[in-house]
Amino acid sequence: MAGDRAIQEALDAAWPADLPPGDARQLLAMGRSLLRADATGAGRGRWPTVFTAEGRALASAFARFRIQAAIARRDSGGGRAVVHLVWAGADRGGTYTDGRITDWRFTHTTRKGSPTWTPLPRT
Repeated sequence: MAGDRAIQEALDAAWPADLPPGDARQLLAMGRSLLRADATGAGRGRWPTVFTAEGRALASAFARFRIQAAIARRDSGGGRAVVHLVWAGADRGGTYTDGRITDWRFTHTTRKGSPTWTPLPRT
């Protein structure tokens, strides 16, 4: 959609890229997956450190969900990143709102000898 492209371009212009392309791609994929799980309820079990057993049991809160724009950038010091997402969806009452904002924070860790990004639980 044209509006989504404008939002993406505005994010890119306001917050210049500062991560290696491979890290940015990995973070964006995980950030989108986390947001989808959070907003719709589908896939919460994939993120047990982020969504507790109670959180996984919640009914989906949003329908007609879509991500309008997303960026991954460094976050306050080495080894941390944030994925900033702008999205749209209809809540349980049927009110459709775009321009919703969610940030997911990650830390760079090593798992099974390979460096990876790990999502941090929300506080």
